[in-house]
Amino acid sequence: MIPCLLRGLLAILLVLPLPLMAQSPQTRPLQRALAQAPNDTARVLILADLAASYRYSRFDSVQWYARQGLELARQVSYPKGEGRCLSRLALLLGERGNLPQALRVDLQALRLNQQSHDAEGTARTLNQTGLLYVALDDYRPALQYFFRALRLYQQARTRDTSQLISVVANLGASYEGLHQYDSAAFFLNQAWQFTAQSRMVHRSSWGNPAPYVLRELGLLQHAQGHPEAALLFYRRSAKAAFPENDLRSASRAYQYMAELYHTLGQPDSSVHYARKALNLATALPFVVGVVRTSTLLTRAFEARQQPDSTLKYMRAMLTAQDSLYNPRRIKQLDAIGFAEQQRLQELETERTQLYERLRLGGLLTGVAGLLLVSILLGRSNRQQRRAHQQLSQLHQQLGQQTRELTAQRDDLARTLQELKIAQSQLVLREKMASLGELMAGVAHEIQTPVNCVRKFAAISVELCEDVRQELSRLPLPEHEQELVDEMLQNLGQNHAKIMVHGQRAESIVRGMLEYSQDGNGPRQSTDLNQLAEEYLRLTYHDLRAKNRHFNVALLLRLDPALTRVEVVRQDIGRALVGVFSAALLAVQQRLTDAEEEYVPQIELRTQHTGATLQIRVRDNGRGLTPDNLTTLFQRFTGGSDTSLSLALSHDIITRAHGGTLAATSLAASGTEYTISLPTSPTAAAS
Repeated sequence: MIPCLLRGLLAILLVLPLPLMAQSPQTRPLQRALAQAPNDTARVLILADLAASYRYSRFDSVQWYARQGLELARQVSYPKGEGRCLSRLALLLGERGNLPQALRVDLQALRLNQQSHDAEGTARTLNQTGLLYVALDDYRPALQYFFRALRLYQQARTRDTSQLISVVANLGASYEGLHQYDSAAFFLNQAWQFTAQSRMVHRSSWGNPAPYVLRELGLLQHAQGHPEAALLFYRRSAKAAFPENDLRSASRAYQYMAELYHTLGQPDSSVHYARKALNLATALPFVVGVVRTSTLLTRAFEARQQPDSTLKYMRAMLTAQDSLYNPRRIKQLDAIGFAEQQRLQELETERTQLYERLRLGGLLTGVAGLLLVSILLGRSNRQQRRAHQQLSQLHQQLGQQTRELTAQRDDLARTLQELKIAQSQLVLREKMASLGELMAGVAHEIQTPVNCVRKFAAISVELCEDVRQELSRLPLPEHEQELVDEMLQNLGQNHAKIMVHGQRAESIVRGMLEYSQDGNGPRQSTDLNQLAEEYLRLTYHDLRAKNRHFNVALLLRLDPALTRVEVVRQDIGRALVGVFSAALLAVQQRLTDAEEEYVPQIELRTQHTGATLQIRVRDNGRGLTPDNLTTLFQRFTGGSDTSLSLALSHDIITRAHGGTLAATSLAASGTEYTISLPTSPTAAAS
């Protein structure tokens, strides 16, 4: 009990290197303002600001104040306050790693912000939505959200410079993620100038953004090869974070210092700052920080060959990963795999003991036989032959038992390998299911605005025609009549283009919804060119979300003469995802070979061959061996993690649609997958 108390006190002292602070400097004035609030609407806005003041120090206080404000806003029917409180809850969900739910709540808050014409609230929600894409390392859409938020702040002429600085710093961090260091330096230096010159940052409920800006400037220096300057910025960031009680920024600063020391080959300093970062992240809890620092500590102590510390931080890492991704089924599979490994170890121990006993028995029997032979040398030759026969039989039995034990060991090892493969494949399917759920939510959110755009564009086209007819009845000069006609014609063409692009967006949304649904759907007339391109980009985007440094050249050679075909869209989409995943994995594996002139490429080609429609997918990865090609579309072959996906793709193409799926490959030249679908629904059904 006493060691546990000492460890708890030590953890508290590490988390709070400065005097104990339960709140941010902005919290106390907001609490006084809450006590003096003249009405309920003012109380709602102050409760939202109070929740923001605890954003990086106490997550339970964020949730408490935001929910109090949300309930009060709904009681008094105050959509502006409701939107701001929902935005605070979405911020909390994002910090805890629940990105899909955070996106849903952000979109709900965004609708309320726009409904109540709350420019600052809308800008804040757009800023938070961009941060969700940054968490996925998808910086292009994040930049769009950040620029929209910056324009709204500038138009509203906000007095809260802290939020404006946050958006500018987020722009710099996004350009840094895209390796555009000139643009990153421009925005980050601008953010630091605003921070140094502003007199309002200490009065904002969002606190002083200096720790965040300094930390990003340090990351920029590190990326440009200046570790000493980066370390200086990290130290300044940590020092600026504690007066604000910004545990998250302090944890991040220590984390980057630990990673920098690890890169410089200073393991003691790396472990020291990683521990400080982990203690701060655990106190929030800041799940992403716990994952990264515990992973760094696990590797450090593993290199030092300290199994106790390695196991300790590995447990923290696994717990944080489970909390971040919530993989209940993965936990169950891990427990089964761990129990199976223990059982195999016990069997191996028993086999070794049995082998030793048999070996000892064999030696004893051999010695007894030799003694018997030496004693019976004077006996007849018949007795000698009989003794030799007995020895031979005994050796045969020992050999047979040894072969049986070896076969059992090989069977157990093969079973364990199949369990590991099945586990990884089920994890892949679980991730794809989570992606489908997120796609469905996003598609439902944008489906209504797209329909409205198309509807009002069609109405505008009709109105332009009505205006042209009405103006033709007026006695206008000829040059003015021509000018008006030309303007109305251009306006009608613009609305027609809006309708075309709206229809394109609607087809993308429909494809996302179909992909997120289960199979066994009806056959639909489908444009394979459009379907294949959409799912190629979707699969590539999902892989880049896991590895932001992974880039592939996508070469599209689509046959414009390709006819539409009756297929089950979501099933064909799943089959294409399996093939695209295998191709992308092949080029990703070849990237690890560190070839200087290697450029990863994926080529998508479609072709109409008369009776069939062909989809060819070619990568320039490592290629497959002839043995791998023979078992490529079989399930549980003991090969790569994509074997189940390709097996499912093969079943969908051949059994459900009457087509063929084949693969050809050359070592070091890549692999080409060929999908052939019949153009006639009758042939597909047969």
